[in-house]
Amino acid sequence: MNTPTTARIAIVGAGPGGLTCARILQKHGISATVYDQDSGPQARDQGGTLDLHEDHGQIALREAGLLDDFLRISRPEGQEMRQMDHATGTMNLHVVPEADERFKPEIDRGQLRDLLLDSLQPDTVRWGHTLHSVEGPAQGPRTLRFHDGSSIEADLVIGADGAWSKVRRAVSGATPQYTGVSFLEAWFHDVSSRHPDIAELVGQGSAAVADGERGLFAQRNSGDHVRVYIIQRVDVDWITAADLTPEDTEGIRALLLDRFAAWSPRLRQMLRDNDGPYVDRPLFALPVPHVWEHSPGITLLGDAAHLMPPLGVGVNLAMLDACELALAVAQHDTLDAAVHAYEKTMLPRSIDMQHALDGRAADLLSDDPHDPHDPHDDGYSSSADKSAVQHRDVATSA
Repeated sequence: MNTPTTARIAIVGAGPGGLTCARILQKHGISATVYDQDSGPQARDQGGTLDLHEDHGQIALREAGLLDDFLRISRPEGQEMRQMDHATGTMNLHVVPEADERFKPEIDRGQLRDLLLDSLQPDTVRWGHTLHSVEGPAQGPRTLRFHDGSSIEADLVIGADGAWSKVRRAVSGATPQYTGVSFLEAWFHDVSSRHPDIAELVGQGSAAVADGERGLFAQRNSGDHVRVYIIQRVDVDWITAADLTPEDTEGIRALLLDRFAAWSPRLRQMLRDNDGPYVDRPLFALPVPHVWEHSPGITLLGDAAHLMPPLGVGVNLAMLDACELALAVAQHDTLDAAVHAYEKTMLPRSIDMQHALDGRAADLLSDDPHDPHDPHDDGYSSSADKSAVQHRDVATSA
C-alpha cells in the first residue's frame, strides 16, 4: 500500500488552486506533479486582478510559506471600491481602505501564479499536457491519458482544472450551465497617459455601475492597466445572433453603445475607447448542489468541484480547498483517509456556498448601492463565513 510520502500524486491544472496544493505538499516532503494544457507559463493572459481574503486565500499562502512575499507585492490600495450612478456617472458609494488594511489586498492573477510557480521544485509543472481522460478502477491506480498520446499512472488524481474539468468527468456527470448573464472583457493600457478620464473614474481599486439590466465593472490592474467587464443579461450566443463575430470589434462596439445609450457619456468611454478586441466570457455554474461518490484515488478542488457565479469567492475557495487537501494528505497515513477527511470539510462548505449563490448571477446587475446582495458582496451566508467583501473575484477557468 502506498503511503502519502511514496504515492504518485498528479494535479491537473496549474492555476492558483493546483499550484497551492503542490507547494504545500512539497513543504511537507510529499512529491506531486502538476499537468497543464498551456505550452508554458506565459502562454496566455491569466486574467485580471483578484483579492485574497485574510481568512481564506491568505491562510493558504501562510501554509505555503508565501504570505510575506504576497503582502510585499500585493496592492492594499486596490481595496478601494466605487459604485456609480449609471445616468450621471457620479458616485453613490465610495469605500476607501485604511492605510494598514490587509484584509483583502489585490494582486494580478499573473503575479500570483508566478509567485506560486517560483516556489515549486524544478520540473514540478509539466506544460503542454492536455488531459483527454482519467481511466482505471476506483481503487486505483488511475491512468491519465493526454491528447498527445502519452499517459501516466497516479495513486491520487487531483482535479484543479477549472470550470470545464476533465477530471470531474471521472466522478461526476454534472456539466456547467449558462447563468443567463455574460461578461464582455475590455482592456485599457497606459491609462494614466492614454486614458486619464478612465483612470480617474476607476481610482486605485474598482468601480461598478448597473441599471438592473446591464452593468460595468472596472478594476485597476498593476502596470497602469484597467480591465472593464461589460455585464449583460443575454443569450449565450448573443454575438452571433446579432450577425457579428467575436473579432468584429467595431460591430460589437456599435451594438454596445446602442444598448447603453441612456448611460452617462463619461461611463460610455469604457465601451468605446478600449485597446484591442473584446473577450466574450459567458458565466456558467454547476448544478446545485454538486456532489460525487467518494473515490479513494481522485478528488476535486476549486471550480472543478463547485463552479459558482463570480461573486468574490472563486480563487479564495480554490486556494483554501488546496490547502486543506494538502494538509490532509500530510496528516493521514493513507490517501483514502486523507481524501475522506478533506471532502468531509470541503463538500459541506461548498454546498452551503452553492446554495447561497445559486441564481445570484443577476446580482451583478443590481443598481442598489445598499443592496446586501450587490455584486461587491461575497455572498457568504453561513455562520462560519461572514467576510465583508466589497468586490467580486472575476474568475477565468484554469
